Amino acid sequence: MRYEGAVYRPPSEASSLIIQLTIGCARNTCTFCNMYKNEQFRVRPLEEVAEDLAMAKNYYSKVNVRRIFLADGNALIVKTKDLLDILEKCHEYFPDVERISAYGAPKDALDKTPEELLQLKEAGLDMVYMGLESGDDGVLTDIKKGVTSAEMIAAGQKIRAAGIKLSMTLISGLGGKKHWRDHALNSARVVSAIKPEYIGFLTLLIEPDTEMYRQCLCGELELLSPQEILDETELFIRNVDAEGTMFRANHASNYIPLGGILNKDRDIILAQIAESRKKNRFRPDIFRSI
Repeated sequence: MRYEGAVYRPPSEASSLIIQLTIGCARNTCTFCNMYKNEQFRVRPLEEVAEDLAMAKNYYSKVNVRRIFLADGNALIVKTKDLLDILEKCHEYFPDVERISAYGAPKDALDKTPEELLQLKEAGLDMVYMGLESGDDGVLTDIKKGVTSAEMIAAGQKIRAAGIKLSMTLISGLGGKKHWRDHALNSARVVSAIKPEYIGFLTLLIEPDTEMYRQCLCGELELLSPQEILDETELFIRNVDAEGTMFRANHASNYIPLGGILNKDRDIILAQIAESRKKNRFRPDIFRSI
């Protein structure tokens, strides 16, 4: 396989075969993100991708590859007919594959018809990872996400309607002290409207050489304390209505690990928050950035 630049993947794809279908991120404007800054976005020639799959088949000749992740930042942007070709080759070279997944931006889903998404599902695209970041339009504007909460909802519902599993991420603390309530309540509203199979919480880490880093230095953004992050998370949990969604806040960036299934484990998650608030012990920042 050939890789260009830093390759990012969701934590749950740690044991997956990673194939770069695209390079970089098509938008790459988010103020908090330092990923893909040295890559110019492009879709790789399908011949190269097919060659990588063939090389991977040869390299893993004695291993049953069960999962394949299509990178980079938003592989769902690729034309449907080309995606279908790659999905076919994934199954041709790895007949035992059980899951094929990819990153997808909201507008990538909105640009595809329901029929196209259904075709992708039937061809073997099992799951899409989508960065929600926030459900609040003010926060989305501030971070230059380039999408509204209404578009987030439409994109998420469209993916789910096609039978493709959806894993979304939210970033705790993204609205700072000024917008934490709006961030929590409107994120709960959006997640409730979509009801993705998975919702994962990251906690904001300020990366050098980002616009948000400069905003913090000049006082435009005031970060939440660990206890305030708990307040924000609790407000989200009390207001979200997404029966059956698996909730996780066990990423390295999180101050404390949380988990459960919405809505049935609401009280359990709230008890976890209460216990952590009482103990007042949180993961040190030096370990959160690992």
